[in-house]
This record gives sequence, structure tokens and C-alpha cells, in this order.
Amino acid sequence: MTADGNQFNSDLMVFLDASPTPFHAVRCMSELLAKSGFTELNESDNWTLKTGDKHFLSRNGSSIIAFTVGSTPLTTAGLRMTGAHTDSPCLMVKPQPEIAVKGYLQLGVEVYGGALLNPWFDRDLSIAGRLVYRNKRQQLKQTLVDFKRPVAIIPSLAIHLDRKANSDRTVNAQTDLPPLLMMTDKAESFRELLADEFLLDGEEVLDYEMCLYDTQGAAMLGINNELLSSARLDNLLSCFATTQALIQADATNTCLMVCNDHEEVGSVSAVGADGPFLEAVVARLTESDERNAVIDKSLMISCDNAHAVHPNYPSTHDSLHSPRLNGGPVIKVNVKQRYATTSLTASLFRQLCADVDVPVQSFVSRSDTTCGSTIGPITAARLGVATLDVGIPQLAMHSCREVTGSLDAARLTDVLAAFFNRSSSLSIEVE
Repeated sequence: MTADGNQFNSDLMVFLDASPTPFHAVRCMSELLAKSGFTELNESDNWTLKTGDKHFLSRNGSSIIAFTVGSTPLTTAGLRMTGAHTDSPCLMVKPQPEIAVKGYLQLGVEVYGGALLNPWFDRDLSIAGRLVYRNKRQQLKQTLVDFKRPVAIIPSLAIHLDRKANSDRTVNAQTDLPPLLMMTDKAESFRELLADEFLLDGEEVLDYEMCLYDTQGAAMLGINNELLSSARLDNLLSCFATTQALIQADATNTCLMVCNDHEEVGSVSAVGADGPFLEAVVARLTESDERNAVIDKSLMISCDNAHAVHPNYPSTHDSLHSPRLNGGPVIKVNVKQRYATTSLTASLFRQLCADVDVPVQSFVSRSDTTCGSTIGPITAARLGVATLDVGIPQLAMHSCREVTGSLDAARLTDVLAAFFNRSSSLSIEVE
């Protein structure tokens, strides 16, 4: 059980602030796992696994899988799996981003994922990501970089120059979003600016994957500190919760967590949930002639934040399915299979919540609106594993600043830890 909720939230906020990109998030999770006795594996090596082993591996530096090897045979207990995603909607810097206008240097950006764009205006923005460079020996190297200070801003147009700003202003992603980086009257190269900031003399930037992020750190708020506000709660909160839960796993069951990149853009990539990463690891954990039996005994809990009811817009929710902040984890259901939850998997989760005295809620979209999706249905389809979709309720999803309750992340962690350590079978008998 999570003994100290305040310490849990403090650690969560440190993680959120240190993870402006999926690359940084995977590095942070790797460090947390390593400190807890997990050792890193390489996909290209041969693995010799034994009971009690704890390992992790990453692909592309932006997706990570970690697992423990339990004493109970996989054909008896199956795999206990949780999933989340490391990416969040953001503004990515284009390959040739320099825009010079009226003495300003701006950066061309591309919108990654389904971002709410208006909140990006008038924010103190920084830039972080992965940098690939050539050193003095003509070797190609990669490194993670982060300016860690405000270096850019997207100023709003004054209301005096746009009298309809509060009634019908729209955002053109091509022309309205280039952030102001500096004032200069000469041609400037973004690659050279990166080299000056992060590289040694004689080293050359070849390419990068860089995004802008809001420098305002995670914070507790509300009169009674009942709320937590941060960037990238969707879905780094779930990444942190499942990492902490796996660290608490004992040696009884074989437990696994996967945190995939590229969920916000469809998951179709070598490191996304619709790629082969998880399947490749599962194949190495199971004997080929027993794999179907193992999958039949296994369960995947896909964790991705849920929509809390907004007090200013309560009609956007089905009135009987309106999750509240600090009301507990949310079981997400959709008959069109946008979520993978079934009555069986939902019942197992409800039992897990009852075992650790955690309240549980349900979410179904209004019947006259469309529904988002997660890695859950994709993983279920690729592995054939029983799956359910759950998440912590939050407000302002896909904004550069999101809000959740201060109690629910620790609660989700407790439930996932109970799932990993549950000694009894996950099957439900047929009468």
C-alpha cells in the first residue's frame, strides 16, 4: 500500500517535471527501476531468465518494458500486464524551422497529437528532446537535451487588433503557432543554436526530435491541496503509477509493464502499441508450445486517464457516467471496442479495488458523441489477451496544463500492485 500520499505526489511531480518528452520519461522510469534492483537488457542479446529476476529494456529510447519473473508457472498464473503511453500532445520543431519576420526569429512547429491549441499562447516555453550529432572523430552520437528555462513564447494577438477574439478566434497551426525564439537582424540556424547550447566545439548537429513544453512545474492546488496540476498528466501519471506498482511486485507472479510511444498519433510504429515490441518480449518470456495457454490465463490492464465531469460543462457527460476527481480509478467502457473492457475484466478490477479499499467509477461516452481510444484494444487484438481500460479522472485533457485529483494516482498504484501480487487465479468460473 502507498503509505504516504504526500510523498507519493511529491515523487510524481518530480517525475512529471523531469519528463518533458517520451525520451526523458523513459530515462526517468529506467532510473527508478534501476534503483529498485531492475537490470537492463538488450534486445540483441540472448536472455537467460530465472525466478526472481527483474529486468527492463527500451526501444528507440521512447518506449519501455519492464518485468519480474515469478515462481508460479505461467500456465497457472499467466502474465500480469499493465500498459500506458509515454507521449503527450505537443508542438514539435520542424526540421528546417527558421522563420525570420520583422527582426524576430521564430520556429516552425508541427502539432503532435490532438492538442488543445489555445492554451499554448502566452506561456513561458522551453525546448527539449533528442539530439543526434557528429563528434570530432566523425562518430554519430545521440543525447537528450533540455534548455530547462523559458526560451520561447507564442504571443496572443491583442484584442485591440482582433475584436472577435473572445467570440470566434480560431488557431491556424501553420501561421499562428510559430513561437518567438529571439530578436535578431541576421540569419540564425536553429541547429547552430543547439550546438552552442549543448555540444562541444567542433561537434555538429545532424538531426533532432525536439518539442516545446510549458516551463511551469507541477503543483498541488485547491484550498485543501485536493488537486494536482501539471503538463503531460495524460499519460505520464499512468506511467509513474505502473512503474511504482511493478517495483512493489513480489516474486509470486510474472509481471510486466509496457509504456509505448506514439499512442497520441495512432500507435502504428516500431515502438507503438500496434508494433511488435510487446509481442517480441512476450515471446521470449513464454515457451512457444505453451503460449496460447499462457495468454488464456493472462490479463492486461491498460491505464490511460479518463474524462472527469467538468463543472462548467456537465452536459458533455452521460449523467449516470460522470467521474469525479478524487472519486477513484475509472473503468472505461465502449461497445464499439474503442475500449477493450468486458464485464469479466471489469469485474476483476472491481474486486481488486475492493481488496485494497479503493473506490471505483465508470465512464461511458454520451451516445451522441464519439469516443477516444487507448492502447488497450490494440494490445488485446495483437496478443489475444483479456484486457480492460482504466484511468484516473482528469480535467483539461490534451491541454498543455491538465488537472487531476490528489488522491487517485496513489489509489491506482495500490490497485495495480494488488493485481501484480494477487495469488489467486484471474479466471472467473462458468456455472
